[in-house]
Amino acid sequence: MTDLSRPVLLTGASGTLGRLLASRLAGLGWRLRLTDRAAFPDPVPPGCSFHALDLEDQAALVEVAEGCGLILHFGGISTEQSFDAILGPNVRGAYHVYELARRLKARVVFASSNHAFGLYERTVRLDHDCLPRPDGFYGLSKAYGELLARMYWEKHAVETVAVRIGSVLPAVPDERIMATWMSHDDLVSLMQRCAGTPEVGFSIIWGASNNSRSFWGRDDRERLGWAPRDSSDGQAAAVVGKVTSDPVAERYQGGRFVSQDFTRPDFVASAMFPGPAPE
Repeated sequence: MTDLSRPVLLTGASGTLGRLLASRLAGLGWRLRLTDRAAFPDPVPPGCSFHALDLEDQAALVEVAEGCGLILHFGGISTEQSFDAILGPNVRGAYHVYELARRLKARVVFASSNHAFGLYERTVRLDHDCLPRPDGFYGLSKAYGELLARMYWEKHAVETVAVRIGSVLPAVPDERIMATWMSHDDLVSLMQRCAGTPEVGFSIIWGASNNSRSFWGRDDRERLGWAPRDSSDGQAAAVVGKVTSDPVAERYQGGRFVSQDFTRPDFVASAMFPGPAPE
């Protein structure tokens, strides 16, 4: 169990999820040290502090994190970009975070992603022990992060909860996200269980609400005592028929991320869409 009398480090604090967690967790009494290379766009919550730093600056990270017992690692690039752009913040940055956790004997919540598995077709239901099939360099970096976390658990006893985040949004915008949606409340309650569970070892959680159309099945939520309370099901009527005209995006779990730089010539659109391919 994490001692929340010690401060908690939150990387990626200026991003969409970082800002959400900063506000909500501070409201629960957490003392957060917020970090990002971008300025924090909101008023810093009471009892918290913001520190501008780059995840590639290992010395700065060590200095800011002194005394922390939990690291919420949400930092790095969160969109599909070039390998060179991803390499520093997502690969070297994750290594720096785990070396920090080893030094501090801190627990880590690693913000993994559904895009580490995005090249599975939508007809496949995945359990937590499935093989990674990343849909791009971003997803590849998250698959690497999970392997890094497992290695630090098995070699150094650094505990991690790897959360394979789906789509954390206020509401469901289209049919695909009926499967991947996670409510704000479910994300916050998961962070509380990541901190409050006595032992987590190396645990994997599919980061989604209780959606009947989910692509994902078994994970380690029983170990954490966590169950999502919300569901996308009640939003189905508002998004039925809201799909893209891209046959690649509609075939795979990763959606539009798969389509970026997708060049294989043997993809047959009719396998997913009988008849003429969509315009």
